[in-house]
Amino acid sequence: MSAEPTRPGPVRHHDHGTWLVQFTGRVLVVCPRCGGRALVTPRPGLPAPKYFSALLFLPRRLTCGGCGAVAGWTAGQRGGGLVGAVPGGTEDPFFRRPLWLQTRCAGRVLWAYDEKHVDALAAYVRARHRVRHASPTMSMFARLPAWMKSADRREEVLAGLTTLRTLAGRTAPADRSDAAHERGDRPRHHGSLLFRGGPY
Repeated sequence: MSAEPTRPGPVRHHDHGTWLVQFTGRVLVVCPRCGGRALVTPRPGLPAPKYFSALLFLPRRLTCGGCGAVAGWTAGQRGGGLVGAVPGGTEDPFFRRPLWLQTRCAGRVLWAYDEKHVDALAAYVRARHRVRHASPTMSMFARLPAWMKSADRREEVLAGLTTLRTLAGRTAPADRSDAAHERGDRPRHHGSLLFRGGPY
């Protein structure tokens, strides 16, 4: 008698304390000049940060492959320290441009910084069992809104994330989502400071 085929187990998600800041190394935004897709990254030539939290202080460059727009950002200063950007909301933390990856979902706006961020969110939403291995204080997944965590909304949110994944591959102003505009919903600054010992 043949053995019964093995059924795949339930999809599990293990949260080891992923922070939102870990997805700020590459942020897709709406270009301030043409309205197409622009890219925000750390300024070229800087050494890789030792800690991912340093991503909030690194000088940034905004570049648009469509119209050639270029802009720069540097952290503000307070005394002997640099004032870090604050991630969260539908604007990028540096130039305060609307995120390119936005779509209407479940009566709200679903957003992400780039493709890796979309994939991380999809892995969490898709999971039937979620295991937390770290303090929820700064964990991105623990801080997601209830509607994104709801099993009743799972398919709707996954469909929205598929839309974001498609948007990530588009660049023209005409491809811009009707949800991608200014809302002024970035979080309040919490006064994070970095006391410099490095090149930036």
